[in-house]
Amino acid sequence: MPSSTASTVPSPTPSDDPLVREQDHLTRSRAALRSMREDVQSLDIRDVTANWVNAEVLSRQIDDRIKALADLSHTPLFFGRLDYLHAPGAEQAEGAQGERFYIGRRHVHDAGGDPMVIDWRAPVSQPFYRASRKDPMDVALRRRFGYTGGDLTAYEDEHLSDPAEAAATSKLLQREIERPRVGPMRDIVATIQPEQDEIVRSGLGGTVCVQGGPGTGKTAVGLHRVAYLLYAHRDRLARTGTLVIGPNASFLHYIEQVLPALGELEVRQATVDDLVAHVEVRGTDEAPAAVVKGDARMAEVLRRAVRAHVTPPTEPVVVVRGSRRWRVPAYELADIVRELLERDIRYGAAREALPQRIAHAVLVQMERSGEAPDDRVQDAVARSPAVKAAVKAIWPPVDPAKLVLRLLSDAEFLAVHAAGVLTDEEQETIRWAKPVRSVKSAKWSAADAVLIDEATDLVQRTHSLGHVVLDEAQDLSPMQYRAVGRRCTTGSATVLGDLAQGTTPWATRSWEEALAHLGKPEAVVEELTAGFRVPTDVIAYASRLLPHIAPGLAPVASVRENPGFFEVRAASSTGEVVAACEELLAQEGSVGLIAADARVPVLAAALAEAGLPYLAPGEETTLAARLTLVPASLAKGLEYDYVVLDEPEAVVSGEPDERTGLRRLYVALTRAVSGLIVTHADALPAQLTE
Repeated sequence: MPSSTASTVPSPTPSDDPLVREQDHLTRSRAALRSMREDVQSLDIRDVTANWVNAEVLSRQIDDRIKALADLSHTPLFFGRLDYLHAPGAEQAEGAQGERFYIGRRHVHDAGGDPMVIDWRAPVSQPFYRASRKDPMDVALRRRFGYTGGDLTAYEDEHLSDPAEAAATSKLLQREIERPRVGPMRDIVATIQPEQDEIVRSGLGGTVCVQGGPGTGKTAVGLHRVAYLLYAHRDRLARTGTLVIGPNASFLHYIEQVLPALGELEVRQATVDDLVAHVEVRGTDEAPAAVVKGDARMAEVLRRAVRAHVTPPTEPVVVVRGSRRWRVPAYELADIVRELLERDIRYGAAREALPQRIAHAVLVQMERSGEAPDDRVQDAVARSPAVKAAVKAIWPPVDPAKLVLRLLSDAEFLAVHAAGVLTDEEQETIRWAKPVRSVKSAKWSAADAVLIDEATDLVQRTHSLGHVVLDEAQDLSPMQYRAVGRRCTTGSATVLGDLAQGTTPWATRSWEEALAHLGKPEAVVEELTAGFRVPTDVIAYASRLLPHIAPGLAPVASVRENPGFFEVRAASSTGEVVAACEELLAQEGSVGLIAADARVPVLAAALAEAGLPYLAPGEETTLAARLTLVPASLAKGLEYDYVVLDEPEAVVSGEPDERTGLRRLYVALTRAVSGLIVTHADALPAQLTE
């Protein structure tokens, strides 16, 4: 059985009390970390840089290193310990017989360079997450530590190599999982489970898709995988870059402190809209138009429209060099153009290659006549007025935004390039009612911006990153998947989502289909089914909706010992909703009041009248209040210790169709970590009463 030491155990001598010895190691480790930070701060770079540019780059790297070595007072420096039976194998050469490793968020060494804390991502740390009595991985003892604030107050031991000791649930692990979570999302580095660790430590070369229901930790797994990959492949990812993509700005604010807490400061975060921001988005689409614009078939329509700008040559090109004229006949030009089209390279790349191909044809004639032209002559011919004029006529430049503008406003142009791809009805659905004269005056929608991004890539290749994390992926359209896929064509991705939480009209139907649109059909799909965040009673209630929104998915099985607080309560007025919030605010932790978007202004007025301060989603980092008023449309990915869910039927009816509404309700019901009160004046949706 795991043993636990109380938080206040007196000790006559430090040598006899394990807790005191561990507290001493913590004190010395903090001092060592402080020394590491001071060593970096004391570096003098005035005489080691060649110029001011190098000095600026080095100075920024030093600043980042100083930030990464920060000792966060309320964050445990180490959270576990491993005692090995023997020296680990060659792949874990750091170990030695009887050696002890303290596992923490970052590496800490003493003045002599000996490790005092081992980074959780190091190979020797892996058994902390995966060792079991069935496979102890040569670990004699695994010790977990309990903290109050930043002070070490308890420990708990598992003797993995002792067959006489029965397995038991770790109380400290359970306490950490259920600890109240005021403010933004925190890391789970101390509580990563074996099935999560396998995903976190999967290789950089492969793309992984994680299907996980509410509370299974898929977002945390994705973020920790980024941290692990940066540790294992830092040089490569420093060159190619990493990116975390979330559904909205509120979500990104919520998760933005996780990676810095793990010492990773250079990971960019963005929404899909941020990635495709070629134009200002000022308009919105009706759902039918957005569905068609988001359909993968639009990629073919755009490809046809771009290639249609190529005009087969009918006139020869005559290049004058000194007293001689060199003539490239139209049929030879046509062969060059046809070859470039058949190669199916990007429009812009082909346009850049065309003048060189024409110039090469001229050089062949020069060589046949006895001349010996070199590369400089070919470049001069490629830049000659005759060749430039021919290229402009045959392969004119394409402005992606103007191209999409013409497709959406010119019925004839759209009909030509959408023939056999989109029906007449679909073409009419996406066509603008009134013609628009300029790119700047157009009221572009978010779906239009994605089309422009696709057209931009057809003209010029999009820069690819080393690794991309895509969270809440189930809500992306096929064209949005393509936009994300362009950002990792030469890299890999971690795709995170839950098919049951898809709330857009174009929501993902299967991960296989989504991954094909992403350009990663070979990706491995992993499923997380153990729920660590949502209490048993809450997830059981929400799971009543699963047969209606995602019949093929198994419900999440909560592994929490605390069943949580759950109540469905009739509330005839907004005052009773406010009273429910006040009741939950008496508990420790954060409180979210989630309501249909249309109900938010009414509830905001009621909270103001009651003098109850509240925040908007994304403002939780300010800690100015513990109550957040959350529109149901922004609830996805967020979590609160306690939730009041106002009027479930209003959440459902606020969506275009019942299935989408039920999925939105499923999301809202599963945001609570410790307790949920459902308040309603109207009848509950029938699916919840079955």
